[in-house]
Amino acid sequence: MKAFCSFSGGKDSALSLFLAEKEGVDCEVLLTMLDEKGDRTRSHGIRASLLSEQAFAIGKRMVQRSTSWEDYEKVFKDVVYSLKEEGIEAGIFGDIDIEEHRIWIERVCRELSIVPILPLWGMKREDIVKEFVDYSFKAFLCATKLEVLRPYLGKEIDIEFLREMRSISVDPCGEKGEFHTFVYDGPIFKKRLLVEKGEEICKDGFYFLDVRLLEG
Repeated sequence: MKAFCSFSGGKDSALSLFLAEKEGVDCEVLLTMLDEKGDRTRSHGIRASLLSEQAFAIGKRMVQRSTSWEDYEKVFKDVVYSLKEEGIEAGIFGDIDIEEHRIWIERVCRELSIVPILPLWGMKREDIVKEFVDYSFKAFLCATKLEVLRPYLGKEIDIEFLREMRSISVDPCGEKGEFHTFVYDGPIFKKRLLVEKGEEICKDGFYFLDVRLLEG
């Protein structure tokens, strides 16, 4: 089955892609929705150009579309419809257990006659992080809306991170937007992506790391 992956560049979408392909799904496209300007992802604050480099390191074609929250569904449907014309039959999503998210995904996919695939659905949050680490993925925290997590910007996602999130009562997956991550290596990568963790930026109540590709 040919699929696209709704891809943010973070741990949940990366792990979902990996698990779906392990089950025989043929993911051809990474689909990323950007902010209105089209230069960064809305929640992660990652540059569109860096996401393209990430997709290249993974060995997938990337499709990006800029959108506002108001017209998100329309733009999403339009791009998925165009992918469907290329033979795409399914979509991979990294959602875990927020029911309204699943309802939206299933409705939109049903309206497009696309099969929704949610490999992480129903898994325990800590088990997801452990599995991510066990499969040798590499990622770090790149954005947060919580003041308590500002010192963790740039922190690697590992078992120690899991313990520290538990100690400060923060969801280790950040499923409600507490934080976001950027993946730079792992079993889906054909080559490790070399990046530098730049300065901290504050915008719209979020703290972001300005992550850049290392030259050479």
